[in-house]
Amino acid sequence: MSDPIFRRAQESDLEAIVAILADDVLGQEREDSRWPLPISYLNAFQALNSDPNHFLAVVEISGVICGTLQISFIPGLSYQGAWRGDITAIRVARTIRGNALIESMIRWAVEQCKARHCRFAQLTFDKKRPDSHRFYVQLGFTAVHKGYMMELEHNVDN
Repeated sequence: MSDPIFRRAQESDLEAIVAILADDVLGQEREDSRWPLPISYLNAFQALNSDPNHFLAVVEISGVICGTLQISFIPGLSYQGAWRGDITAIRVARTIRGNALIESMIRWAVEQCKARHCRFAQLTFDKKRPDSHRFYVQLGFTAVHKGYMMELEHNVDN
């Protein structure tokens, strides 16, 4: 297997990205990978791609997209105007799932945060994934906050 290549996602990658997002127990509940993809995915991609504070990445191995993650660079006033890099939606294709590729992806994402002069790299994941917590602690992350989310009514065609 060749080394992973990290790059900014392109619109032509959407089908592969959504397939990876949908390819686990939690993703099956919330994603719609039927072709043609719902327009909401294209709208979200265009919003991400047009904002320099968001980076939707794909990981290729031997020319095949096998992973994805998103980094949002967030300015803030606390910590004397510190920026944060929020790493989320970390997924790997089922065929190669394992900690080695995810570790490479996280380390790559942290380097992107450093390059943007972020004071913090933070990541979020669903609490239904307890193995993720242990894994991220091993990589040097510390659970310093407890987060909450409220699902709002939405229009999937946004």
